[in-house]
Amino acid sequence: MANIRSNAERFGLQARMQVVHGLAPEALQDLPAPQAVFVGGGFDAALFAALRAHMPPGCRLVVNAVTLETQALLVQLHGELGGQLLQLELSSAAALGRMRSWKAARPLVQWSWQA
Repeated sequence: MANIRSNAERFGLQARMQVVHGLAPEALQDLPAPQAVFVGGGFDAALFAALRAHMPPGCRLVVNAVTLETQALLVQLHGELGGQLLQLELSSAAALGRMRSWKAARPLVQWSWQA
């Protein structure tokens, strides 16, 4: 939460985005209709249903997933609704004996869809 607020301030976005702390879907109840929704964790079918009911036409949804269960849901939603499905893989240089090698991070699957 603090990272999100800090990034919004650092990039001058606090006037264009609202950072909300709370549990979805309860935290969505009194919010105005969004232009975009970003989900970084905890995504499931129930949350998608709640978000979809709150999203006006043209609203963009972006979901990041690292667990197989959430990735499977994103694959299913992509098949049903379309959008863009990406798999992102990052590696960083790490020591390997006296040399260095690439150490892979967990792959991230990202689905973006416009209502």
